Amino acid sequence: QVQLVESGGGLVQPGSSLKLSCVVNEFTMTNLGIGWFRQAPGKEREGVSCVARDGIVHYAESAKGRFSILRDKAKATVYLTMNNLNPEDTAVYYCGAGIAPRSESQSMRPYWVNYWGQGTQVTVSS
Repeated sequence: QVQLVESGGGLVQPGSSLKLSCVVNEFTMTNLGIGWFRQAPGKEREGVSCVARDGIVHYAESAKGRFSILRDKAKATVYLTMNNLNPEDTAVYYCGAGIAPRSESQSMRPYWVNYWGQGTQVTVSS
């Protein structure tokens, strides 16, 4: 059974940082890629970052230089550290698992995700 549980969201001011966590099980960590996606009201779900089963990492253009993904196999957790947040980053953030595509652009599309967590709200506002 694949399970993903996100945590770490909250209300922060522009310029702040947040660290999201996605706890998975050993099967998921070993066999699947894990991605972070977000969905703002009225918008489609979009990719933020992902780590493939072999450890290859991809980022969306909006995340490069600000966000960092880290896979901790010992803790069966994938972290997304977000720095210099701005109001455009406000969304529900989801982690998902599946066979991640090799292409960076394809990995930012949610079609490859078979399993989703429940999401965690991130709000950036002054």
